[in-house]
Amino acid sequence: MTIFCSHCHRPLQAEMSCLPRRAKQAPSASKPFRSTKSASKARRDQINAELQALRSLLPISAQEKERLSYLHTMALVCLRLRGAQLFPPGLAPPAGPALGTELLSLLPGFLLVLSADSKLVYISENVAHVLGLSVVELLAQGDTVFDILDGQVGEDVHKKLLLAREEPGREVTFVSEMRTSKAFRLQHGGNRVVAVCGRFVALRWPPSPSTTAFLALCTPVVQSPTDGETASQDDILQSMHLLDMTFIDVTESVTYHLGYHREELVGQSWYSLLHPEDADLAAAQHRAVALGAGAGPAAGTAVLRVLRKDRAWTWLRVWARR
Repeated sequence: MTIFCSHCHRPLQAEMSCLPRRAKQAPSASKPFRSTKSASKARRDQINAELQALRSLLPISAQEKERLSYLHTMALVCLRLRGAQLFPPGLAPPAGPALGTELLSLLPGFLLVLSADSKLVYISENVAHVLGLSVVELLAQGDTVFDILDGQVGEDVHKKLLLAREEPGREVTFVSEMRTSKAFRLQHGGNRVVAVCGRFVALRWPPSPSTTAFLALCTPVVQSPTDGETASQDDILQSMHLLDMTFIDVTESVTYHLGYHREELVGQSWYSLLHPEDADLAAAQHRAVALGAGAGPAAGTAVLRVLRKDRAWTWLRVWARR
């Protein structure tokens, strides 16, 4: 059998070709195997050393430092850096820790400071009494105010903060549920409703986003007792009304919550105690309860500002049924 070359079509002998053969390449020397375990361990050791150095600079107790995870450490460091940028060491007056603790215990809620882009800058330590979470645990949720609020109100809160930023000094208020500890949710059946009232303040002149902060007081709104949970007489304020929302009776605990005596409110309209901005919400609740009366006990819930006898506004979570 004759074999022809596929290139020039001439007859060839076995194992021959008219094409030039490629020079045999010398076998390449195998690259030495280098393990990356030692390099990875060196990087981890370097990261751990840096985190330990940052942790040692945090102004918290040694016991708290030992419990900090990497995430908590970085969250606290970022919080302190933002605080140092807005409040340089020479700007804030010196205050002793005992005085700060005493003043915080007198507040009806906790203090919150935000940067111009809604980043958390400061949270007072008494936040644990309101939300059941320490500052460190709260920071694990995220580094903006939206991370600790109920996501459903994010758009409304954004609009309020934008309005306050455009008009420094203007006070804005918004109400939202804030994230709480698991123990708090099990006890109260949900997160904590908190009223946030604050304004943007220029800390230095000329004002700029890097020198402007939102200072706010976060006041918890009274929670309703859950099923099976006992509550003292001071915890609950109950009232009865005519169809036009005129008071016909109210419990004595009204003195604790609003400062009035029972006789002062009987015969007055519920709407006379409401903040003007909350009148529409109260009216919507009123209509919903009235229209739902035919389908059994109907209940509506709203968070409203109610006028106290001392002319101050207080937040109440109001349940209504017919």
